[in-house]
Amino acid sequence: MDLSQQRAFASPSPGDDWRAIAARFLPDEPADAAIEKLKSWNLHLLVRNPPGEFTGSDVIFVEAPRPGEGFALPLPGTDGNSEGT
Repeated sequence: MDLSQQRAFASPSPGDDWRAIAARFLPDEPADAAIEKLKSWNLHLLVRNPPGEFTGSDVIFVEAPRPGEGFALPLPGTDGNSEGT
């Protein structure tokens, strides 16, 4: 059985914030642009209160979703196929 390649992720170290994660995993990008990328890949971390703070058990994706990754729920009244019937 072949295993699929998984998206790169990290767990934060104590005291990490968005800037520290960006510097560690996206060092060649301007800091603000790297932080915005990370936030767009980790929306699950922005819905908590206070938004964007890390815990040691967080999963932080450090690369964009790969093509075909993810899922979509079917719309009500459809069977989930691409034509919406």
